[in-house]
Amino acid sequence: MRIVIGEDSALFRAGLRSFLTEVGHEVVADGHDAPSALEAVRRHRPDLAVLDIRMPPDHADDGARVAARIRDELPDTGVVLLSQHVESRLSVDLVAAGRFGYLLKDRVLDVDDFLAALERVHAGGSALDPEVVARLMLGGSSALSSLTAREREVLALMAEGLTNTGIADRLVLTDRTVETHVSRILHKLGLGEATTGEHRRVLAVLRHLEEHRAG
Repeated sequence: MRIVIGEDSALFRAGLRSFLTEVGHEVVADGHDAPSALEAVRRHRPDLAVLDIRMPPDHADDGARVAARIRDELPDTGVVLLSQHVESRLSVDLVAAGRFGYLLKDRVLDVDDFLAALERVHAGGSALDPEVVARLMLGGSSALSSLTAREREVLALMAEGLTNTGIADRLVLTDRTVETHVSRILHKLGLGEATTGEHRRVLAVLRHLEEHRAG
């Protein structure tokens, strides 16, 4: 996988570059701020861009704004945003379109999970950090409040990008049981059969994110 890194911390940037190279990926460029990261993506057209959400020059949501530009200009390039802390100011449009991940930086230390998240995003899916999902679920809409504790667990794992089989393995359930939970979640959130396939799963998560996009 060809990757561009956007990160203002020289130490973290070098460590991430070294790690990704060691596991067989090609880091084609990196940038220390939002403009340099965007320019690197435009120049190299990588498979994936891994960006800190807070970068110079504004140290606000610069990485998210770069992600939006990448989505507009290079929709086939996946984007993974990294954050030091849980922030609920997510772009719903980015998540909905796929090829997008939002992870806490500590997640990089969980090597297998981090690499699996990168692969899911590269393949066109999404990967949301379970800590982010858990924080967002604390509020909850009236529809989400109707979910059982187990259904909330399943929804959180759906947000991480896991398949039904992956959810079954994580929760030690049968595939059929997970299918039942997913079906009930989609029904309670008003996502009927008219909305097809994986998009229904993404929309189930977005129903909650939409209500909390202003953080």
